[in-house]
Amino acid sequence: MDIVRIGLGQIDVCVGDLDGNLKKILEYLEIGKNLGMDILCFPELAITGYPPEDLLLKPSFIQDNLEILDRVREASQSITVVVGFVDRGEDIYNAAAIIHNKELVDIYHKRYLPNYGVFDENRYFQSGLCAPVYKLGNLIFGVNICEDIWYPGDPTREQALLGDARIIINLSSSPYYASKVGSRERMLSTRASDYSVIVVFCNLVGGQDELVFDGHSVVIGERGEVIARASGFKEELLVVDINENRVFRSRLHDPRRRKEKYALGVESKKAHVVKINQTKHKKNSRPRITPKVENFLGVEDEVFSALVLGTRDYVIKNGFKRVVVGLSGGIDSSLVAAIATEALGKENVVGVSMPSRYSSQGSITDAEILAKNLGIELLNVSIEKAFDTYLDVVSQVFLGKKQDVTEENLQARIRGNILMALSNKFKWLVLTTGNKSEMSVGYCTLYGDMAGGFAVIKDVPKTLVYRLAEFFNRSKGKEVIPKSVLQKPPSAELKPDQKDTDSLPPYEVLDPILKAYVEDDLSVEEITALGFQENLVKRVIRMVDLNEYKRRQAPPGIKITTRAFGKDRRFPITNLYRE
Repeated sequence: MDIVRIGLGQIDVCVGDLDGNLKKILEYLEIGKNLGMDILCFPELAITGYPPEDLLLKPSFIQDNLEILDRVREASQSITVVVGFVDRGEDIYNAAAIIHNKELVDIYHKRYLPNYGVFDENRYFQSGLCAPVYKLGNLIFGVNICEDIWYPGDPTREQALLGDARIIINLSSSPYYASKVGSRERMLSTRASDYSVIVVFCNLVGGQDELVFDGHSVVIGERGEVIARASGFKEELLVVDINENRVFRSRLHDPRRRKEKYALGVESKKAHVVKINQTKHKKNSRPRITPKVENFLGVEDEVFSALVLGTRDYVIKNGFKRVVVGLSGGIDSSLVAAIATEALGKENVVGVSMPSRYSSQGSITDAEILAKNLGIELLNVSIEKAFDTYLDVVSQVFLGKKQDVTEENLQARIRGNILMALSNKFKWLVLTTGNKSEMSVGYCTLYGDMAGGFAVIKDVPKTLVYRLAEFFNRSKGKEVIPKSVLQKPPSAELKPDQKDTDSLPPYEVLDPILKAYVEDDLSVEEITALGFQENLVKRVIRMVDLNEYKRRQAPPGIKITTRAFGKDRRFPITNLYRE
């Protein structure tokens, strides 16, 4: 064949929902047949969902995933299907099945198993050893999985040089963080041009606990140019017609490739070629396809989209219908409410105003205006009576002691109790409102503002919170989050005239220090060299280290930075090391 029609099934699957994942695969397969596709690919571990974690230690789960694969095989007919699943032999493998005309033609095993950051694949899988290629008519293509293509060399090099593959199909479940989308595509472009091969990158989309998969599936030409790109943060079937002869013509002009191929010992080391007994299409009957190249989003748009998708999928996939947010009139709760409304619809978001004697009238009014602008229900539950009762209950025990952070935390814990009571009574999921800056230094209350089911902005620094709120207003073309919320100094309002800066450096100073220490692993000396006072740097680092115990008890939240708390950064709670 000269023109090959390839479909990239950028689907949103759920870990463990084998039947639901199968249903999506079969729906896309039916569309593929109607479009006359030659090859239809799906993401890494599309059948099980990614990452399946310790479900992989259950033999029944692995067997059930194999039975689902068999149902995909039965439905394949004339299309060559490439789909991610868990293979079982003497061990288990992160694998891709190559299926055609109801036949399981071959299975590829992932060779490079990431074991850093959020990844634990060495805990579960055995590495593959082979780099086969597949012959479909005149087309030779290779298949590999995610990490296999991230670094120069094999298996992509073997498939392109020793196997003469003209197309490399890479199945991925590549999780999102800000700035990754562009850098990942640049890497794919480099692989394509290095080996004069067309790269077909099919990525997962959707939220899975802390992770968001951004999609942005892409087809890149042999010279590194983008041929087609899918949207970000939504399901899509990207279809592209590729003239595979363009690769042959390009290789004729590439003496460097000939030399590298010779150096690999092509005469003594041939790639294993698996022939696919092709079922003929009626090519003249299939509709014409115009390649789509979706543009990248801006930084705030991208992050906001990730937060919306992650929130929506966490809520829906875990069986909730409505969520509840404590609205203080501050910037964090305002942004969380806005994200929740975008994710779930205004009818599924409930705000709760819980004023105390220290709540300013401006903050109470801001919460009311926000709820009205978003169109969400607002409950008003004063905590004053409960606070008085708590103070009375402990008055004899605390006799002679000055009021301090203890009484401040009592208020936060009363609010946490109220939100959890509403959750229990009405089956609403509590969305917490703490940001990364606060979580880093422990400026949050256990069993208070940390109480809840999902921490939407847990990985969002405070300075970015403001940028996202401003972006949201711009995207709506009006002031949904009140200007007064954006302009007033941040405050927990747990004592008279309290400001965050009473306890913390200004966020525009704090956030760069936190990024340098938490995300970049810089030392005190290196951070100080960036222009920060040494005593301040040491103080911030001390707060981060001392509050590991709090973060361990926080609900899961969406990863949007290069290094989030949780799976990304694992430090002992009992830790006496001081730099």
